[in-house]
Amino acid sequence: MATRHLYVVRHGAADPFGKLTDVGERQSHLVAERLARLPVDAVWHSPLSRAVRSAQIIGERLAAPVREAAELVDHVPHVPEDIPPAWAGFFDGYDAAEAAAGARLADALIDRFARPAETETHEVLVTHAYQVAWLVRQALDAPPARWLGLGCGNTALTAIDYYDGAAPAVLLYNDMGHLPADLRWTGFGPSVRP
Repeated sequence: MATRHLYVVRHGAADPFGKLTDVGERQSHLVAERLARLPVDAVWHSPLSRAVRSAQIIGERLAAPVREAAELVDHVPHVPEDIPPAWAGFFDGYDAAEAAAGARLADALIDRFARPAETETHEVLVTHAYQVAWLVRQALDAPPARWLGLGCGNTALTAIDYYDGAAPAVLLYNDMGHLPADLRWTGFGPSVRP
């Protein structure tokens, strides 16, 4: 087995219907420029339109094949048994069947991407904030509920390496160094940001 280098990107900013906005398009071009320095073998994306379009922009710049991966779809990966009070409203209405479906998708995501590869690979995953959080939580071997505290900005870059016989390494998390200040933290409510 060889090292799998994952470059996990949340899609660009989108409108309420899931279409990339002008800001999202610009963010996607900027993260593509940053990734262009890497030997990327493939760009994988969620089936949702905001991730599809972001991946198309990235793939065009990288001249890498762009493919859909159903495991990257936006979903809630884990519903804690004891829901923290601050999250009660978020989980209101999730039933057991919905929670089980999310857990199955989360397991499929980990099974497909969170492991070493047959040959050394460099792959970009264009997905959603919850899936970025779930991959980071898994790489750090943190308890399942820890995904709740891991936010992710639009087109923020997270890099995780998966080695044979060793724990994964989280190299970057939520890095927005490729974005000017006015394009950072989109998708979050107003507050003071670094």
